[in-house]
Amino acid sequence: MVGHDATVEATLDSVGSQPDGLSSDEAARRLLAHGENDLIDTEGRRPLSILVAQFSSLLIGVLVVAALLSAAVGHAIDALLIGIIVAANGAFGFVQDYRAEQSLLALRKLATPNATVRRDGRERNIPATDVVPGDMLILTQGSAVMADARLSSVQSLECDEAPLTGESLPVGKSVAPVSPDTPLAERTNMVYRGTTVTRGRGEAVVVATGMDTEMGEIAGALAAATAPLTPLQRDLAALGKSLGIGILFVSALLAPILVVLAGTDAVQAALAAVSLAVAAIPEGLPAVVTLTLALGVRRMAAEHALVRALPAVEALGTVDIICTDKTGTVTEGEMVVSQVWVPDRVYSLADDPSEDDRLRRLFEIGVVCNDATDDVGDPTEQALLGSARWYGLDPDAVRDAHPRVSERPFSAETQQMMTVHDDVAFVKGAPRPVLDHCSHVHTEAGVVPLTDDLRAQIREQTDAFAAAALRVLGFAYNTTNDPDESLIFVGLQGLLDPPRPEVATAIAECHRAGIDVKLITGDNRVTASVIAAHIGLSGATLDGTELDAMDDDELTARLSGTTVFARATPAHKVRILEALQAQGHVVAMTGDGVNDAPALKRADVGVAMGIRGTDVAAQSSDIVLLDDNFATIRTAIRNGRAVFDNIWKFVAYLLSANFAEVLLVFIASLAGYLILPAVQLLWINLLTDGLPALALGVDSTGDDVMDRQPRARATGILDRELLGFVGGAGVAAALVMLGLMVVVLDGAPTVTPYALTMVFTGFVLLEFVKLFVVRWLRGTPVINWWLFLAVAGSLALQLAVVYTPLRTYFGTVPLSLGDWGLLGIGMVTGGLLFVLVARIVRQFVVHS
Repeated sequence: MVGHDATVEATLDSVGSQPDGLSSDEAARRLLAHGENDLIDTEGRRPLSILVAQFSSLLIGVLVVAALLSAAVGHAIDALLIGIIVAANGAFGFVQDYRAEQSLLALRKLATPNATVRRDGRERNIPATDVVPGDMLILTQGSAVMADARLSSVQSLECDEAPLTGESLPVGKSVAPVSPDTPLAERTNMVYRGTTVTRGRGEAVVVATGMDTEMGEIAGALAAATAPLTPLQRDLAALGKSLGIGILFVSALLAPILVVLAGTDAVQAALAAVSLAVAAIPEGLPAVVTLTLALGVRRMAAEHALVRALPAVEALGTVDIICTDKTGTVTEGEMVVSQVWVPDRVYSLADDPSEDDRLRRLFEIGVVCNDATDDVGDPTEQALLGSARWYGLDPDAVRDAHPRVSERPFSAETQQMMTVHDDVAFVKGAPRPVLDHCSHVHTEAGVVPLTDDLRAQIREQTDAFAAAALRVLGFAYNTTNDPDESLIFVGLQGLLDPPRPEVATAIAECHRAGIDVKLITGDNRVTASVIAAHIGLSGATLDGTELDAMDDDELTARLSGTTVFARATPAHKVRILEALQAQGHVVAMTGDGVNDAPALKRADVGVAMGIRGTDVAAQSSDIVLLDDNFATIRTAIRNGRAVFDNIWKFVAYLLSANFAEVLLVFIASLAGYLILPAVQLLWINLLTDGLPALALGVDSTGDDVMDRQPRARATGILDRELLGFVGGAGVAAALVMLGLMVVVLDGAPTVTPYALTMVFTGFVLLEFVKLFVVRWLRGTPVINWWLFLAVAGSLALQLAVVYTPLRTYFGTVPLSLGDWGLLGIGMVTGGLLFVLVARIVRQFVVHS
């Protein structure tokens, strides 16, 4: 790499650049030559690796053994069908995993940060992946450095290089060359990818991008590492491993039991063991879980919440406290004039304007003594343009009528701004300093001397506006064209950053869902408390000074009753967060600045702002709000709960089906009947693990999803409710099918094709009935057209193996209308039992 031991000019020459940066054409050419500025391959997993993964689990290995065993005992057709169904299931899993991978890839591209560069002599904001060697990076506080670059200019520039060098303190930067053998951590004239600007400003010419950067070397060593599984995926992987081992053990135990105790033929016993192994395996579970998480993430992105880490989807369901910023998150993020006052009268800008010469003069001063335009300028001054328009004034016309001769800019010392014109001087500023320079006041009766009573009245109104959390400005003028002459006071304008209208409803919904909301803001106590009251937050207020005076025990004791933290710093955020987590709370924390990064990293769910937030904050977060709106946090939590609900539903649905199959095969085998051979069990699993389970994964949000308390952090997917339903529904389904078997066998010593067809078809139908009971248990709305279509498609496939030549391979026979009536009775019985199980689980398991 060139740069640190060379002058700025030499570095520019070596990369073929100049202080004005590259031309757009040259940048495009270099992008083709050097490739995108990525540390790793963003194409995700290759299709071949996804396909191979479908057949690499222990459970699939069990099925392969089952197929080989079937072939060994002379059932070649069964072995072939098992292979075909396993392949079909693998193809189905591949499609789901590939779709999930593409969804996540699209979101990763959406999450790509930007970089500011100078091209064609102008500053431009471009995707970081488009940065090329020779680009001139523009670095400001909060910027993430997106490439290795040689600094060409600095103004008090400091960088956090801990991710690369381990240096805990920010490193001061300069432009002077350093020795060629200077260690990486001491190259003060360089900035490196993966580091962040903590202070100041600088410009740097890019010398390396992508895998050629210092961080790229580290990434190359980690390229073989796989992405960590989410807690849910780990739970299900452990479940799959346990099932595989348990299946092999029980199946190996069943065969000798049947031979020795029941006198079953060895071939028949071996086939029963194969069937039991097949029955217990939920083949489609991993693929459906992955796809459901990916679809949930995509749904959140469509609703302005960009999830950067899959575990955040699960964590959202456990959040019980949200610590939120004020400005731009619960408020609109822009100043507006709310009320104005001229002596003896308050006007609200929510009403229609009234004709009043004093109002006209008040708004004229706000427009002319003002440097903002609609697009550029101080937010307060832009708000004054808006209030003038409310009155019907055209700011451009007013300014044309009063050309500026001179001005006195606003300063912290005077706390006011003055503009001088041909026949008048206008002043705006903090009310008290403006009032101190006034000798008269413009009342409804005209201009009169400013008496002590009138002065007290103005101050009283200023205090009233301030108590309502308004930022108050005073306005005055004189007609002598002498800026040092005394002024005529006109009135006050009160500004605020208004609460977003949807936030109060969102907070009420969070409270109903068992989620406490705390407002942490840098604003003063009065403003913070008033805004909190407007959005439905009640409780005590603490400010930063009080926090600093408290020890940890006192802070912990005050947390539960405190809703608002005013004059809070980023350090206060971390302290509040750690105190809440020490109490066992799961906390979502919002932030937008560089100094918010520690709190975002430590939070259970870190939420960064996508509009006003810094790159550092976004990269430290789990979720980025694309609209900076608190209501989006509420929506993300609702979606997170809905995703978990959908996963819960199909896990309960699939495992209860497999449990019922195991019970049915085991009990029937002990009685001397091989009621469901491996091929039929695999077919059942394919139908139930396939389209219906996938449709559950995209189910709509339950009506009560935000009426429940947050899920306990220690509670995984296999909670008491799920295990209770799996056990109860599995037993119920097995009993119904055993009863149907007894009826249709009618005392026959062996399973007849007719009996086999009835139990086979009955089991498929019973699983479709259970689908709707599972959805009812989680409060899911009835309408899901995808589910209806999935059930219809699966039912059509089942009819095909009963009424078409395919029945030859599945050992089935056509059923009569009367047979379907008998199956209908079984389905009603099973459905009632499922509902009873669901009620028992809800009453005695969930609420115990």
